[in-house]
Amino acid sequence: MEIIGVVKDFKYTNLRDEIPAQAFLPYLGQRFLGEMTIYVRTTAEPNQLMSSIRSKLADIDSNIPIYAMHTTEVQINNSLSSERMIASLSAVFGLLATLLAVIGLYGVMAYTVAQRTREVGIRMALGAARGNVICMVIPAVLVLVAIGVVIGVSAALALTRVVQSQLFGLTPHDPLTLTLATVALALVACAAGYIPAVRASRLDPVAALRYE
Repeated sequence: MEIIGVVKDFKYTNLRDEIPAQAFLPYLGQRFLGEMTIYVRTTAEPNQLMSSIRSKLADIDSNIPIYAMHTTEVQINNSLSSERMIASLSAVFGLLATLLAVIGLYGVMAYTVAQRTREVGIRMALGAARGNVICMVIPAVLVLVAIGVVIGVSAALALTRVVQSQLFGLTPHDPLTLTLATVALALVACAAGYIPAVRASRLDPVAALRYE
């Protein structure tokens, strides 16, 4: 056997496949002839060339069956279809979990503010500004957010091995993704706690003092 060239390693059918040992042999030199895969590189729109390619191959031999014509982009998308479906479902469940967390935090803070209505009324009657009332409520929100962030980040780092097999192009401990997700959730949680604080700052001191 004479080696006439060497090519770079590449994944042949699936992005998750291991790179196999491969050798390209002359097609007509094989004992049994099977299917043939042909790649066409073009700078034009690939889908517009498929009919032309079929016509050219038919001119060479009309008995050659032509099937499974698709672009490299389609092949990559097909190989990642299950991963993208899982990612979409995870995103939906993540949004639902975030919504439930926001509703829960809002309910807890609204209840806490309601329990301190008389205190808020007394403070405002003694001259406390709205900003002072907000600053009285916000620390409790920040404590809850900090506890949630610590527990959430710790759990995410501990469960990276579970999702590692589903990641492509990302490391399990990708700092940018983890930071963006943490900041986004913290901001949403702070916004959910900020609303009861603003409502408390707008209480009528007289009505608050009469609150039972």
